[in-house]
Amino acid sequence: MRVSLRPRVVLLGAAVGVLLAGPTVLAFFAGGYFDEPRAWAGAGAWLLVALALALAPRRLSYRREGWLAIAGLALLAGWTLASIAWAPLAGSAYHAGQIAVLYLGALLACALLLAALPAARVAVEPALALGATIAVGYGISERLLPGLLHFARSVSAQGRLEQPLTYWNAMGELAALGLVLCARLAGDRGRPPVVRAAAAVAAAPLGMGLYLSFSRGALFACVAGLVALVVAAPTGQQARGLGVAVAAAVLAAAASAPFKGVTSLHGPLSTREGQGAAALVALVVIAAAAGLAAWRLSRGRSEGELALPRHAPWLALAAICVGLAIAIAVGAKEGTSRPLGAGAGRLVTLQSNRYAYWGVALRAFASQPLYGVGAGGWAVWWLRHRTVNEFATDAHSLPLQTLAELGIVGLALLALFVAGLVLAARSVHRRAPPLAAGPIAALVAYAAHAPLDWDWQMPAVTLVAIVLGGALVALAGAPAGAASEAAATAPPRSAALPV
Repeated sequence: MRVSLRPRVVLLGAAVGVLLAGPTVLAFFAGGYFDEPRAWAGAGAWLLVALALALAPRRLSYRREGWLAIAGLALLAGWTLASIAWAPLAGSAYHAGQIAVLYLGALLACALLLAALPAARVAVEPALALGATIAVGYGISERLLPGLLHFARSVSAQGRLEQPLTYWNAMGELAALGLVLCARLAGDRGRPPVVRAAAAVAAAPLGMGLYLSFSRGALFACVAGLVALVVAAPTGQQARGLGVAVAAAVLAAAASAPFKGVTSLHGPLSTREGQGAAALVALVVIAAAAGLAAWRLSRGRSEGELALPRHAPWLALAAICVGLAIAIAVGAKEGTSRPLGAGAGRLVTLQSNRYAYWGVALRAFASQPLYGVGAGGWAVWWLRHRTVNEFATDAHSLPLQTLAELGIVGLALLALFVAGLVLAARSVHRRAPPLAAGPIAALVAYAAHAPLDWDWQMPAVTLVAIVLGGALVALAGAPAGAASEAAATAPPRSAALPV
């Protein structure tokens, strides 16, 4: 049965809207960490895949790098489920496989839908940035209006920003992803002025939320993403837009820093109400100023390209990797008899229990290097061999947990997936730099944080990266004419990204 063009387009547009809203909806169900919301999300993702296949106006094809990413993730999902056969807890292995199948469905749905409806590609970055702003804005709202709002709190958070995801580091990473996307939108000369101004406005609450998470890894990831953005879009307009967004974020964070009622939820209600009101007024003023600055910037004359070094992409990559390595090395040697606090004092130390988690992960890998101890098996090894009396179910590192639970085979499949996305990003950046810059920068922010925490187990965060990856897969397979049209607003020359 043939579907007329208009209903088909409407249905495809609605499907794209559901896909882009998915991470934000999951954010209000503990980030999709638990079984039931994750199962519903997975069913929804695969329903979108079926809908896209049924409504695709023509046979869709992708470049080999797109197929490489899809195949890598599909094989990783299959290997994760296969590990039920040797995992110590079959239920945990099944749930780990469920997460991978959800991500595979979301990647396929995004790639199919955006290939079938190219006009929707322009909505990806604004929608994801808006979703991050909604989630983070919700989290900080009880701090700014404590007399009106009161959310659930966990003892382990110690006042750090945790709602609605229920985990402070995940909130910090979501804020970092949103801030990087907003920085891109604020400096994208192909966007309408109102979008650029709105992105600058959103940067203020995102910056406040990033600070209130007191997540050192998220701060590092944000800086990494911004560095990647400068390299991926080396124009004067982008640099100025990034500057406005970063300034708004930093000023909003600074506005909340003096108030313990805002930063750690300490003090009587009357005090917290006064401090929240002061921080709210400052936030509104800063956001309004940022929006005005971005609006004026968007009305100005287009500027040329920045004079970056010839090998700027490789230098940026090296700086990010070296910075991460130095931080890990210094933190491993840092020691103190005092427990690590939850406030701003965390930002001047690299102390962490992660080194104990990683040590157990390496020990598990050494026992079964080829195929690992089975998905979900790290938690069992932690109970057996932990050196810190702390409950944990994840190794707080995607590559190390994959190595421990799925062995060399699992890590190779994860690398295959990542390699496909990298090659797709490189292909799109060469053909249409304006379309590639935002997804590349945000994916770098995600990749910089994934080795430091359990983002993979938090779908509300990882789905943002998966959708951006799916957009790159769709763009990489777009006809040359479409890419050329999108690149028409690009600067005459852009630095080539490293493979």
